[in-house]
Amino acid sequence: MHKNRIPEFRATPKSLAEQRADALSEMQSILDKAKEETRPMTDEETNRLDELEKNVSAIDKSMEKEKRALDVLKTAAPVETNDAEPDAEPAQKGDVPESEKRAFLRAVDNLMEKRTGEQNFDMGNNGAIISQSIAQRIITEVKEMCPILAGCTMYAVKGTLKVPVYGNKKIDGVDHNITVGYQTEFNEITADAGAFTSIDLTGYLCGALTLIGRSVITNSEIDAFDFIISEIAKRIALFIEKELLTGSGAANHHCTGALSTTNTINAESISSISADKLIELQAKVPTVFQTNAGWTMHPTTFTALRKLKDSTGQYLLQQAGGITNEFPYTLLGKPVHLSDNMPVVASGAKAILYGDYSGLSVNMRENIEIQALYEKYATQHAIGLVAWFEMDSNITEPDKLAALVMSVTAG
Repeated sequence: MHKNRIPEFRATPKSLAEQRADALSEMQSILDKAKEETRPMTDEETNRLDELEKNVSAIDKSMEKEKRALDVLKTAAPVETNDAEPDAEPAQKGDVPESEKRAFLRAVDNLMEKRTGEQNFDMGNNGAIISQSIAQRIITEVKEMCPILAGCTMYAVKGTLKVPVYGNKKIDGVDHNITVGYQTEFNEITADAGAFTSIDLTGYLCGALTLIGRSVITNSEIDAFDFIISEIAKRIALFIEKELLTGSGAANHHCTGALSTTNTINAESISSISADKLIELQAKVPTVFQTNAGWTMHPTTFTALRKLKDSTGQYLLQQAGGITNEFPYTLLGKPVHLSDNMPVVASGAKAILYGDYSGLSVNMRENIEIQALYEKYATQHAIGLVAWFEMDSNITEPDKLAALVMSVTAG
């Protein structure tokens, strides 16, 4: 007999989860009985509780070990005996198993043998065609290429997502909210309250198309899998970044971007930006939201700002030597992000965005559909791969984002 096995549990074929539930139920019964009879527990009951507690602890440890083992088995790449390289490098974190890469490329190769129609591959019903890890690889690469998507508040809801927002309620021109103040004993306290509103996030259909040359797929010197994934990811990333920054809003059946913020500072100039206005813009975001705040601007705007100096003659833009794998500049102590999708300095343009991207909420529906178009581009000796997805976005925490607006007319 194993010393850690409990006779009551060993003799039954129940699962660990069922055994755990039974033990907890018995513990609750012992406690309820003593409470009902308004008496202290007997020595026998106390000893039984101790025994049951040890049983539950042992089961929890066993279940945790089983879970960790299953996680390892799920993430481990299958061992292939036919074509595995004896000196192959171990898979790195985030790599897609070679078997899945080959399955994906075989599917693409098979398309070249067909002559009519089109074929759809859906993440929710893909078999060996588009595996979950391949689809996740696409999303991961998009996030790495698009900082605003990585920093925003993400949801994945298939229906309409209602994000609740609490704030002041205006009645007859008077603001109402929860009020705290000094009170006098025996006098009635006046009740007041704000109001809950909600911002709805649905899902607008979006797509990205890339063409893959047939010669690229058949050329053994080129990693066709990485090429296909990178091309789809780049196209999705550029589109998503533009929509999350400048989206034209729900009225046009589009996403609402961060630049829709009404928390703004006027630059008081059509063509130039002063250091004072940058300081004012940064101050528009409350201190409590400054930790993860940063600047977003067009590359040409950044070039102009590099010449700005403070009152001591120091450049406002500083190289942050400690930052790795990111754009190595800070402005007023906060990181700078560049985007070709940001407006350039011009009359009425929101040229600079400042704040914490998490103030923007995004509903990214998880299902991604990959459609292969092999007939449409046959005359180009290419295969089209189009990625479909649904998303919506809106500002749900307005205080986290602020924008600098260039003047419409010369000041």
